[in-house]
Amino acid sequence: MISFPRAALADNSAEIAQLRSMVLQLQAQVKDLQKNQRTPRSPLRHQPRAEQNPTSHYASGQQASGTAGTRLARSPSMPSQQTEELAGPIRINNQPVEPFSADPAPTAMAQDTPSVKNINLSSSSPTALTQTEVDSLPPIFKIGSVSVKLGGFVDMSNIYRDKNLTAGPATPWGAFPYSGNPNAHASEYRPTAQLSRFSLLIEGRPARGVTVEAYVESDFGGSGSNSNAVQTNSYVPRMRQAYLAADDRDLGLHFLAGQAWSLTTGYTSTLLRRHEQLPPVVDSNLIPGVTFTRVPQVRFIKDFHRKWWLGLSVETPQATLGFDDSTLDSGGNIPPAMGQTSGPHVIYNSTGTGMLDPEAHYSLDAAPDIVLKTAVDTSAGHYELYGLARWFRTIVVNGGGSGGLGGQAHSRVAFGGGVGGSMAVPLLSGKMQLVGDVLAGRGIGRYGPSQLPDMTFRSTGAPAPLHEIIGSLGLIGHPTDNLLLYSYGGVEAAHRTVYEGANGNYYGYGSPNARLSGCSLMMGVCNAQTQSLISYTMGGWWHLLDGHYGSVMAGLQYTYVRKFAFRGVNDTGTTTRPTVNGNTVFVTFRYYPFQN
Repeated sequence: MISFPRAALADNSAEIAQLRSMVLQLQAQVKDLQKNQRTPRSPLRHQPRAEQNPTSHYASGQQASGTAGTRLARSPSMPSQQTEELAGPIRINNQPVEPFSADPAPTAMAQDTPSVKNINLSSSSPTALTQTEVDSLPPIFKIGSVSVKLGGFVDMSNIYRDKNLTAGPATPWGAFPYSGNPNAHASEYRPTAQLSRFSLLIEGRPARGVTVEAYVESDFGGSGSNSNAVQTNSYVPRMRQAYLAADDRDLGLHFLAGQAWSLTTGYTSTLLRRHEQLPPVVDSNLIPGVTFTRVPQVRFIKDFHRKWWLGLSVETPQATLGFDDSTLDSGGNIPPAMGQTSGPHVIYNSTGTGMLDPEAHYSLDAAPDIVLKTAVDTSAGHYELYGLARWFRTIVVNGGGSGGLGGQAHSRVAFGGGVGGSMAVPLLSGKMQLVGDVLAGRGIGRYGPSQLPDMTFRSTGAPAPLHEIIGSLGLIGHPTDNLLLYSYGGVEAAHRTVYEGANGNYYGYGSPNARLSGCSLMMGVCNAQTQSLISYTMGGWWHLLDGHYGSVMAGLQYTYVRKFAFRGVNDTGTTTRPTVNGNTVFVTFRYYPFQN
């Protein structure tokens, strides 16, 4: 063990105390220099470079070696004219000494905060309203080179309908009751926070010009077995979108796999995800006449100089049925055709098992829905044209005993689909936009918000896709930077498809001899089937507040719907056609905590 004389140790302690005193005096001088920096200086006086950033450059002493340790060669009392020699932090034993205290940095030197784009209402489909605008937000954190962004809003909507639908914030537009239904004589007020939405965007860049991402979007539009409006209103989260995507900008290739808006949906520009041309409405079921689904799919996009676009999407199918006999269940007999004594057994759907909803029915799909779309972006707007291919299937059992026992089963497949297009045209130097979309074909009902059926049955039990059309036209204006106004008109319609039965009645969808007296008779039985719906929607959004605390918006939406049934007959044999109109109003408040 090495020992030191006590005298040497005492000498060291005294020198350390002296050094501490010197440091405190130097720190006081630094504080004076900082204050002088914030005071106006005469432009004629030369300022030494060291004074331009006194918080970073301190006086440095000349080191002198000795048995007692390191000493500062300059006196603690340094004249002001020598401050230009300050060249670095104070050191003791070659270790920097942190300042005892420091004044706050000047405002001009405050650390930079990431700038966040304010909510932009100049688009015909603002992503803050129709999506979550997560793309414009800065990363919340990073995992290596992968950035993580959060988006979304808290929504409180007050819903009023002049007829009781007992519906949440997704209005079933085709369900407005006729006058014979007691619900047609009661209004409905339903406040809800179910539209509150949150999103997560994870982005990585494995190579130059290449981007990969994962996107998840959720709201509270689901309902569990114990969801109710009595005490806790415990509605459950649901998946709106969840997909992975990849882009190669140099090759102009884009890929998507997962649940997203269908490629049949119109776009504001490009054909890329989160650029969909969605009406800026509150209702989760949008408005009648707008073409859309949101389903699992695999999509390939090729851009040509980011002006011309070509896309192919393979999407999850599902078929809806319309038939005059409302008592028919999958596996039952349909009414026999003229000249036959019995109709075939038809199986057209099955209940869900595994992770599918056991209370829902799923169609017997033969193939996925396929969408092929082309688009162009010009100074005069964005234009799209696409084709849709669909297949429908039933299983028909002929012969055998009761319930088809011992008969023969045959798979019957029918082809459907259609042709559609959309546009987004700027007007008045971008102060207004004209938007529209249309889809016409056979078996396209599921692509409209009113959910007209896709198909009915032929007399053989084979699928019979319905001829249908879906279309809308809208005008969106931006009177001020914080105000958006919109107006839409829409239509959805289906044609009659029937066969003549052995009893002389017609069966299928839209039977001309359907008994419709009960539609206007209180508590009567109404067998009316919807031929068409027309709608008119108007509304607006007001950006109330915006700052580092987030953004607050208020919205108002009014929708008028008129529903027309196919013509039938009343009890006297006179032709009749039931109609009904419905009115819906949304008053909404939203808080965007990430837009700050």
